[in-house]
Amino acid sequence: MHQNNYVVIMAGGVGSRFWPMSRAAYPKQFLDILNTGKTLLQSTYERFTTFIPNENVYVITSDRYTDIVREQLPMIPAQNTVGEPERKNTGPCIAFMALKLKTLNPQANLIVVPSDHVIGDQVSFGINCLQALNFTAKNDAFVTLGIQPTYAHTGYGYIQYDPSIPGEVVKPVKRFTEKPNQETAMSFFQDPSYVWNSGIFIWKATDILTAFRKYMPDMLDAFLLYSRDLNTKAEKTAIRQMYKSVESISIDYAILEKADNVYVIPALFSWSDLGAYQSAWEHSDKDDFHNAISGENVMMVDATRCFVHSTENKLVLLGGVEDLIVVETADTLMICKKENEQQIKNYLERVKLLKGEQYH
Repeated sequence: MHQNNYVVIMAGGVGSRFWPMSRAAYPKQFLDILNTGKTLLQSTYERFTTFIPNENVYVITSDRYTDIVREQLPMIPAQNTVGEPERKNTGPCIAFMALKLKTLNPQANLIVVPSDHVIGDQVSFGINCLQALNFTAKNDAFVTLGIQPTYAHTGYGYIQYDPSIPGEVVKPVKRFTEKPNQETAMSFFQDPSYVWNSGIFIWKATDILTAFRKYMPDMLDAFLLYSRDLNTKAEKTAIRQMYKSVESISIDYAILEKADNVYVIPALFSWSDLGAYQSAWEHSDKDDFHNAISGENVMMVDATRCFVHSTENKLVLLGGVEDLIVVETADTLMICKKENEQQIKNYLERVKLLKGEQYH
């Protein structure tokens, strides 16, 4: 295992599309959404155990979740869990971690990965990660893992690469496109030079910081003001000061769409960002009637293609229904059609309006 290789797991999201399973105090990355016996965060960590040493695994999350991370990943050093004082998207989070790791190790070569993705083939995933790390170790380059589209998805960003260099694993990126409309998504899907943007990035800490100097100088300056406090007891106070002044921006907008040294590896593994219940249903084990069931006391009678999650021991029976999401927690029961899953955020807003914050 190469001592310069690190992984940064981003675990700060609130997962509101998985309400009421996912709550503001305990969001989806800390839950066993797919009923596998492991939380999404634990599954993400396990993907790296064969090629990244434990002491080089870092998790950046919200201040309020640091204890949950330490509880779920007791094998990584406690100081490797970093709490953000406020959510400012992926730009500041990545700039901060790059500066922190460069201070520790000027040769730091890192993978930045979200905590809530589902990866099909772990071996292929590891191979692609090592190919990317080997490339960034030798080149001033930013590499992302691109996913072969399985249909014209409008909820993902797309990357177009230059396919003209045969035999090379790492392809130069031509352009990034944010979530397209249906017509554009269909044209991308039919063009083999387009892949989905997985949000998994690989680069050396020094190289990404050089790009922040070029494209986001104000943000880098705000972080450098307090950089002497990184990796000391004063770091927690420092990050609070740093985050006060920086803007909320994604790494795609901040750097990757502007930089000219971006590459993609068209990945060999299957992938989902597990955005909502439909994708959870797709990736869960199902019974003979295509129901994904989590719960000790759930009965299905003439019911098909449902996603059912029950944490309580009361009997839950679904009869003569299809394509439903049924989620029961200690204080909430939600039932909606699978096709309405994009409305769940709106349902939560209505709950907050009429019932206050207690169910958030």
